[in-house]
Amino acid sequence: MFEYEGMQTAAALRSPGPDRVGRSGAARGGDGPARGNGAGGARGGSADHLGDARAALDRITSLRSRVTDMESTRVDTAGLPTAPALEPLLPGGAIRVGGTYAVPESVLLVITMLQAASASGAWCAVIGVPSFGIEAAAAAGIDLERLVLVPDPGDQWLAVTAAMADVAQIVLTRPLGRVVPGDVARLSARLRQRGGALVALGSWPGADVTLRITSSVWSGIGQGHGHLTERRATVTATGRAGAVRPTSTELLLPAADGSVRAAAPVPTVGSGDTRVLRPVAVAS
Repeated sequence: MFEYEGMQTAAALRSPGPDRVGRSGAARGGDGPARGNGAGGARGGSADHLGDARAALDRITSLRSRVTDMESTRVDTAGLPTAPALEPLLPGGAIRVGGTYAVPESVLLVITMLQAASASGAWCAVIGVPSFGIEAAAAAGIDLERLVLVPDPGDQWLAVTAAMADVAQIVLTRPLGRVVPGDVARLSARLRQRGGALVALGSWPGADVTLRITSSVWSGIGQGHGHLTERRATVTATGRAGAVRPTSTELLLPAADGSVRAAAPVPTVGSGDTRVLRPVAVAS
């Protein structure tokens, strides 16, 4: 209604002004033809008002539909892509927009989390992680043209993290001090508004998902000689307050070629096979 005719005060609606006379089909103007057609004019006025109301309702419905479409676009349910090896550990197989993730130990694991989103064109920011290697990031597939590094933010790490949330889709930060619930809530709201996510290298209060390396075995070293070639690691994902059932998967972190991928199952001997192989003497 406001778009169509604007808003009038109650006094203006009650006063018999020229605009009111014109709208009523000159019923109050004193002209003979208008008085003679009073019933028809009233019916015509009602039809006009009914049409105006329907048009206004159509506009409101259209605006509500547009708002719904915009809201569904801002909150991307599909989220940001991540490495295929990590998809089984994350709800929905992706990094949720507005989500917070904690990786207490492994820099290589967080690089793996960033790789797919960076390759798809997302900006990434790394705050307070001086051990974040540029060569390792490039080898993992991270686009260095869309990577912002702040190796030493000092005691302003939280303010820098909040500022980076305005320009980067994934913010990787190492907490360098105490994080209070109010700061967490404000940062999460900003991430949701901007369509980003946060990955903490360390603990993070109320993290949606925490990824931990619960066990690992290196291979490549023989009897006191050789080189480390790859590590077979078990990564376990836990959710906030038990919201996500703990899930584990085995990864090559890294594999012999430097990549990170799912580990092939280790073949096991059947429980019914009790044969033992022993050397035998061969007659010459």
